[in-house]
Amino acid sequence: MSKVIVAENLVKWYGPRPALRDVSFSIEEGEIVGLLGPNGSGKSSIFRILTGYLTPTAGTVSVAGYDVFRESLALRRQVGYVHENAPLYDHMRVVESLRFMARIKGVERRRVENAVASVIERLKLHKVSDLLTTKLSRGYRQRVAIAQALLNDPKILVLDEPTSGLDPNQVVSIRDFILSLAGRHTVLIASHVLSEIEQIASRVMILLDGVLLTQDALRLHQATQELSIRVAGSERDVRAVVSQIAGVQAIDTFRDVGDVPRYIVKVAPRPKLTEELASTIVSKGFALSELSPVARGLEQIFLDLTSQARDVAA
Repeated sequence: MSKVIVAENLVKWYGPRPALRDVSFSIEEGEIVGLLGPNGSGKSSIFRILTGYLTPTAGTVSVAGYDVFRESLALRRQVGYVHENAPLYDHMRVVESLRFMARIKGVERRRVENAVASVIERLKLHKVSDLLTTKLSRGYRQRVAIAQALLNDPKILVLDEPTSGLDPNQVVSIRDFILSLAGRHTVLIASHVLSEIEQIASRVMILLDGVLLTQDALRLHQATQELSIRVAGSERDVRAVVSQIAGVQAIDTFRDVGDVPRYIVKVAPRPKLTEELASTIVSKGFALSELSPVARGLEQIFLDLTSQARDVAA
């Protein structure tokens, strides 16, 4: 697949404050990529640069083949941007606002009605098409905002907190729609709901204080695995036995159920390590009642990366 977004050594300063520090990444055509980070991490600055509304202080950015410095107007025709607050023209009816935005986005006059009908169908807006946008629920406002962004069939869709403030049913509806865009559009999405990003994105980037910590957080757990074991016996002796096994990197102890402690063992993946761990514990005379892999979700990866980065900075 070809790369539709390429950012190299991206820097952005707001007066004396750096918002982005030497950020480089690329996104391939058809990907759904999540962008995570605490408030103030630089997500909005990246979005505004990629959509042509903000100029970086340094670095280069190419979006759909266009340079953000020299070709920002042409670039905007290839990108649909949905702001967190879903701004709409409240004095217009839904169908009127869609027609107006189609013209603003440069859709040919003879294609406007087809473009509007298409997004109304895709976003299931038939029931509200004749309502004033000010009368819409939060969920429908979000759908209309996404519909506006898709009117000119952009290559790239940038979504800033698309499920913020929605009820569970609305969240599922928006999430399923975003998933349906994969392949046809390239999607870059920011959200504070990590579980949503984990279900939607094929790749996740994490920002902290303007620094890109990783371009693919979902693969980080492959370099290290965690195993949960329950072993009856002296904690000191158990730790001594387990720590001698090749590949074991760290051991944490938890006493959450009964008298038998649970150990979380962080290991470097290698063939038959689990079998060796079990046989060694049993051969030393300990009673092994549990040995299972620990699912390391996106939330834990996010917390680990950001805490490690803050520790280094301190």
